[in-house]
Amino acid sequence: MAPFQISAGQLIDFDQKSLFISALSIAFNPLFWNIIARQEYHNKVLTKLFGGRSQTACYGLALTIFSLGILRDGLYERALRHQPSHPLLETTEAKYLAYALIASGNILVLSSTWALGITGTFLGDYFGILMDDIVTGFPFNITDAPMYNGSTCSFLGTALLYGKPAGILITAWVWLVYKVALSYENPFTAGIYAKRDRERAAAKGVDKKSRVGKRGAEVDKGATAYNQHHTTGHAGKG
Repeated sequence: MAPFQISAGQLIDFDQKSLFISALSIAFNPLFWNIIARQEYHNKVLTKLFGGRSQTACYGLALTIFSLGILRDGLYERALRHQPSHPLLETTEAKYLAYALIASGNILVLSSTWALGITGTFLGDYFGILMDDIVTGFPFNITDAPMYNGSTCSFLGTALLYGKPAGILITAWVWLVYKVALSYENPFTAGIYAKRDRERAAAKGVDKKSRVGKRGAEVDKGATAYNQHHTTGHAGKG
């Protein structure tokens, strides 16, 4: 069997504009939702737009993000169709791996959405819709970012399914973009929940002081009544 001859022209066609359009759409999506979500957190932009209904506003953002994701995937597949294939990626083994990656990616994305719910998945934290507890079950017990990792797996699987080296390059770009997005999202989200915990702790402290004060007042009231009773008794005996 003759060895595969690999040249730059066989791998990626950088003259195709669709390749760069796909890369831009991949970078745009997390940039868009992070900017919009932070504007919502600080200024309640979407909540005001939806008449003060924060949950409805979150659903609106979820629909927008979902629609942008469909557009991004369409642009990615279009870019792959305009790229050269390579025999190494058109083997039966590559196809099996492609199906396994796509299936794994979808399982991670769908199961994380199921575990978090719509508002938990689509930045409900920024709208003040917070989870009661941290989700630790599947798929969060195997990865801390199942949505992003699942999406990356699907991108790579699609690249192998089409047999396109350009798809592997775009997948690396997806991984980098998501890595940067997480470096901003994770600390900010952690800060939201840390603030909630501080407020809960402060509220418990105030409530505890209130109960202590109330009990003290009741003791003082009882002591006053006792003293009044005995003072009256002594006055009667005199």
